Amino acid sequence: MKEFNLLSDYSKKKVKRFVGKGIRTIDHRIIASEREKLFFDGDRNCGYGGLKYDERWNGVAKKLIEKFNLKNNSKILQIASEKGFLIYEIQKLNPKINISGVETSNYAISKTIKPVRKFIKKVKTFSEINSIKGKFDCVIALGAIYIHTLNDAIQLLKNIQRLSKGKSFITLASYETEKEYWMFKDWSVLGTLLFKKKEWKKIMKYAGYTGYYSFTNSKKLRLKRK
Repeated sequence: MKEFNLLSDYSKKKVKRFVGKGIRTIDHRIIASEREKLFFDGDRNCGYGGLKYDERWNGVAKKLIEKFNLKNNSKILQIASEKGFLIYEIQKLNPKINISGVETSNYAISKTIKPVRKFIKKVKTFSEINSIKGKFDCVIALGAIYIHTLNDAIQLLKNIQRLSKGKSFITLASYETEKEYWMFKDWSVLGTLLFKKKEWKKIMKYAGYTGYYSFTNSKKLRLKRK
């Protein structure tokens, strides 16, 4: 296991995100739990507040191709592909890379960029992707691990390890202080697993995960309390 910040160049804008009374309430979280239209393109309190295509993913795609040495005929799988922005940028950079994704949301699949929509497979849950066979040169799971129960997250880590040829990347939600813990908990509408870095490392070791990972936390998200 090695830490690697794949998303360091994702956004140059220093956007502040706020938590507080009336923001991201349980009502919003219930709506978000469906991961359908209102999560992706509804009120910001319910999720993304409008997930639109821009070229921010281009830099991430370049970094990923370089880091994992993806070439012609390389196979890549993204778990929780959402609207397909990342794999679309990968395809633009090298059309000969074999792209694929899995997604639970009918809405996200319907709104996936058309050139890559045919490469997305609908699954019931991300933790149960036993139907995916073969090996991939790279498996990516952004924001897909920590939205599960611990048992399901471990199963997902095991599946990522099974599907990858040793190259994979995941993001995990972490904290170090009580303040950071509650800031992130009050912000995340889907996050159920929030552990300290050393705890996540134990979980990854238990699951046999040997790929790359990055931690997301209240500091990286620039969270502020109103």
